[in-house]
Amino acid sequence: MAKILVVDDDKSIVDLLQALLTSHGQEVFVAMDGRAGLATAKQEKPDLIILDIMMPEMDGFAVSGLLFQDPVMRMIPVLILTAMARTQNNFDLVPNIRLYMTKPFDPADLLSKVQTLLQSQFKAA
Repeated sequence: MAKILVVDDDKSIVDLLQALLTSHGQEVFVAMDGRAGLATAKQEKPDLIILDIMMPEMDGFAVSGLLFQDPVMRMIPVLILTAMARTQNNFDLVPNIRLYMTKPFDPADLLSKVQTLLQSQFKAA
């Protein structure tokens, strides 16, 4: 069972992800903002983080950047799940962002990407 941290301020997305991931055998932790996400990541050391970009107080870019500065947290793959349109360089500047998906998302596609990231994470460990 993998540990997945969902960091998103949209409760409906959080509820959907939590139901989807737990129904596929994952242990899910939730944080409703960037600061709580950082604290939860440091405490739980998840195998994967699903991260929204547009959140109040601390956005996903700041969260990802701070995670990458930590020698332990930098190894955790980050899957961006956001309504924000991707521009040429806005996600390429943060090294630990592995994949990017837009909302709304296809649950089967998300599960496939999660599985791919978890398999690569466990092989690297």
